[in-house]
Amino acid sequence: MRRIYFLVPNVTVTKLVVDALLLARIEERHIHVIAKRGTPMEDLPEANLFQKSDFIPAVERGLAIGGSAGILAGLVAISLPVTGPMLAGGVLLMATLSGAGIGAWAGGMIGVSTDSTRIKQFEKAIEAGQVLLLVDVPKSRVDEIETCIKQYLPQVEIEGTEPHVPAFP
Repeated sequence: MRRIYFLVPNVTVTKLVVDALLLARIEERHIHVIAKRGTPMEDLPEANLFQKSDFIPAVERGLAIGGSAGILAGLVAISLPVTGPMLAGGVLLMATLSGAGIGAWAGGMIGVSTDSTRIKQFEKAIEAGQVLLLVDVPKSRVDEIETCIKQYLPQVEIEGTEPHVPAFP
């Protein structure tokens, strides 16, 4: 999946874009709308916390850093004379998993409180009343969807495509 970013002039045009996407058989769960706080969204699919924050990248970083720290702690633990050779594998595994879990949790807590770095570049436009539309589409359909929207609504600006979208959420 790839995420396409569209900058749309207002909510009225956003409704037209969403309708065009639905007609192009893009499921509503793959369409996310971000507008200025207080803007009436009516029936538009509003972006949730996962799209608005850096939660997923922060969890990935926390998982990697915590797992690495856990491996190091496990290696130190098994080098102590108290640990017998039979327990070494279990200690290393538990330290690694514990470190990864704690790192992912801490990373998620930090990421959820941090605005998405990708969306920050659109803050001025959003505050000026424009609407940001995030659309997740299969890699093979990116060009088709961009062309369809551009032909149907030339006032919509295509702001680029993200290289990949995480499998969850």
